[in-house]
Amino acid sequence: MSLSHIAKTISASPTLKLNEKAAILREKGDPVIHLGGGEPKSKVPMDAILASASHLNTGEVRYTPADGIPALKKAIIRYTEEFYNRKVAPENVIASGGAKQAIMVALQAILNPQEEVIYPAPYWVSYPEMAKLCGAVGVAAYPEDGSFYPRIQDIEQRVGSYTKAVIINSPNNPSGAMYPEEFIADVVDYCERKELYLIMDDIYHRLIFDGKKPINCYDYAKDLSEKSKIILINGVSKQYAMTGFRIGWAVANKKIIEAMTNIQGHQTSGPSVVLQKAAVGALNGIQSGVESLRVTLENNRNVMIDYLNSFEGVKVTKPDGTFYCFADFSAYEKNSTKLSGMLIDKVLVLTVPGVEFGMEGFLRLSYCGTIKEITEGIERIKWALDPNSPNELYIGDRKLVRDWS
Repeated sequence: MSLSHIAKTISASPTLKLNEKAAILREKGDPVIHLGGGEPKSKVPMDAILASASHLNTGEVRYTPADGIPALKKAIIRYTEEFYNRKVAPENVIASGGAKQAIMVALQAILNPQEEVIYPAPYWVSYPEMAKLCGAVGVAAYPEDGSFYPRIQDIEQRVGSYTKAVIINSPNNPSGAMYPEEFIADVVDYCERKELYLIMDDIYHRLIFDGKKPINCYDYAKDLSEKSKIILINGVSKQYAMTGFRIGWAVANKKIIEAMTNIQGHQTSGPSVVLQKAAVGALNGIQSGVESLRVTLENNRNVMIDYLNSFEGVKVTKPDGTFYCFADFSAYEKNSTKLSGMLIDKVLVLTVPGVEFGMEGFLRLSYCGTIKEITEGIERIKWALDPNSPNELYIGDRKLVRDWS
């Protein structure tokens, strides 16, 4: 069978594969603990449920405009004004099938084959594959000091004649690092001076801890006209726990949004009207659920970090936000894929190998589950890796025997 060059080079999403594996194991009745997912356990806001149900009851479930229904665009405009102090027009907004599609369509609108898009490492697993889907090249920028916090020099050193765009994801998936205000200011200024597109992936911007406040990229922009090359990405999946609704959006200059709309119109048309109505309900409804989720995640993070710090060989940086910590397990096993596979096979704990995020020897661990899942999951991992662990472990009624070194 003959496949395209792009099809041959694109790999499956490792996080989606893990979700599938967890579902299969649970269907079999295995007591699996999924520490690899990025899906909050809190309920979807009632305002979102009621809004979608109300529209379903009309029986009028039809095509939508390729860039989103007016009610959702109006809610996004209000959200952008409230959280970014930025007034935009409906022509500056596109609603997509999740923030992932918004990023993908943005890249298709701005990248030519062989051009490059730069992003700090560790990076979200989809950025390199998205670049490939455009025939472009993803370029990881590793912080020179070995931390999760890049400096502008780390970006500058990777910029070349083919560079077209920079993606900044802060707070960051997988590390949970919230980049310093100075870095955000520097990267906005640098991209303006070099006339590079700047995609701000802000999907976690309200899920931050320790009293930190969201950083607004527009505060540092000198050009807020229709020539601005900032593309702001957000959505309802994370902060409203609406991962299955698949509604995200982009805010950018009118020319970019027009191009994105044309592309999206031929790809998928507009997102489902029922799901867009749900997003309107979430954005315009009671917001206490976001803070409740944030507080829960902060507490869960503290529990996970305390447990990880009990490992002699694990190095972990305390996350500033998101659902994840990115822990260095290289003292036990430098091959993160091998390590992750061993933890699934031996103790039924799912983790994401660090190599998928551009850093070998690490595992991404999610703390958006329950405290019980976090503590029992880490205890199983410790039992599997610590040579001083007891020889036996019970998972429910199942006895595991430690028959490896």
